[in-house]
Amino acid sequence: MRLTLHPKKRLLTRMFATSLCIIALVGFGLAWLINLLHAQHSYNQTTRSLIAKLPIIAAEFRENNLIPITQAREEDDIDTQYIMATCDSAYTTLWRSEYAINENLTQICEQYLAIKDNLAPFYLNFNQTQSYFAYLLSIDVDAQMYHLLILQDASELKKELSQFNRLTYFRLAIVLFIALIMLMSAAYWSMRPLRQLKHELQQLQGGQQRSLSDDYPEELTGITTALNQLISQADARQTRYQNAMNDLAHSLKTRLAASMAIIDDRDLDNEQQNRQILKQINDMDHLVQYQLKRAMLGQQGLHFQHTHMMPIVESLGQMLTKLYQLKSVTFTHNISPHITIPLSKGDVMELMGNLMENAFRLCACQVKVIIQYTDNNQIRVCVEDDGPGVDDTIKQKILQRGMRADTQSSGQGIGLAVCQEIVTSYGGNLRVNASNLGGAAFIIEIPLSNNA
Repeated sequence: MRLTLHPKKRLLTRMFATSLCIIALVGFGLAWLINLLHAQHSYNQTTRSLIAKLPIIAAEFRENNLIPITQAREEDDIDTQYIMATCDSAYTTLWRSEYAINENLTQICEQYLAIKDNLAPFYLNFNQTQSYFAYLLSIDVDAQMYHLLILQDASELKKELSQFNRLTYFRLAIVLFIALIMLMSAAYWSMRPLRQLKHELQQLQGGQQRSLSDDYPEELTGITTALNQLISQADARQTRYQNAMNDLAHSLKTRLAASMAIIDDRDLDNEQQNRQILKQINDMDHLVQYQLKRAMLGQQGLHFQHTHMMPIVESLGQMLTKLYQLKSVTFTHNISPHITIPLSKGDVMELMGNLMENAFRLCACQVKVIIQYTDNNQIRVCVEDDGPGVDDTIKQKILQRGMRADTQSSGQGIGLAVCQEIVTSYGGNLRVNASNLGGAAFIIEIPLSNNA
């Protein structure tokens, strides 16, 4: 059985590894540069020391009558305390000091030729164990270039440089360790808002919170704002679906009751019953399609249609008269045959159906509908009855969902809230006044040029 590891992709790990690599790269680069500058500084110090000794070297050559240095030969015994050699212009060794011969240092100039183009300091290695620091002095004699190479034991210098390098990299390790601690602290501090976001999303999922809080860093504000907007849209969509289903049930209830009344009506023959029931079924189908569209698009997706009012009001009047035939309701209307309202047919049926059904249910014996144009470019709809009316203290409350003026009869307090939502979405207003018939008058005013 093969064990395959699938490490999780973590943004924090990527950020942490990348940052640490950058710090290490910069740190090692700086350490290398510091070590190089220190080596050059040590080389320059040694060079200055040798330059200061050049007069002594020149005096030694004068004492041996070997001026210029090109006159020196290896068999010449020059009393000098330095390891040195002279070279011609091609870096061929011409002479070596006694110290150089005793140290068995050969081909000094030739070895220097191989490294002369390198960066300082210059080291000459002999027999893989001996290392010398080399300084070159060039002179021009009779238009011919000659070189004097002075060597110095580099063991102490290399030891000092090695110690300095170790100390530099030790300091670098300390810096990297501190940087690692700071990176971990920065990562923990920087990821706290994301952990908070995860916790709040879990709270939202569990229904313990309604929206994300506002105390996030600027970099996350755009995300949290967008999430809050999505949450609000989802809540609004859910509310709209729930309201649409409640409204559909409320609307179908009246049609179903009317259908039952038609079936029980002994004055109608089978053909008349079938025709009227078919009409109720068509109305219910239209209501279902209307509520589904309203649930999907919202009220704003149903605007900018014009609907004739008289056929809908007369059809609703006939249906409700049949439904409340035991009350012997007298239904009248004052509507011009050509008058239209800037609402969709579904909205008109929902609006007038709720208002007229309430009027028929609560009236004593009279219901009246008046629809007319006003002087201020509006259409005015008035549905009134001769019932008990509405108390002034609850005129605004009954327009809210779940609030009812008549608590004695069955109902959910949905109809008037639906009417209020429809009228408001078209830029109109709905108010409750006292009726001339003695009951309540529900008055709707909607602009004819609707810009809502």
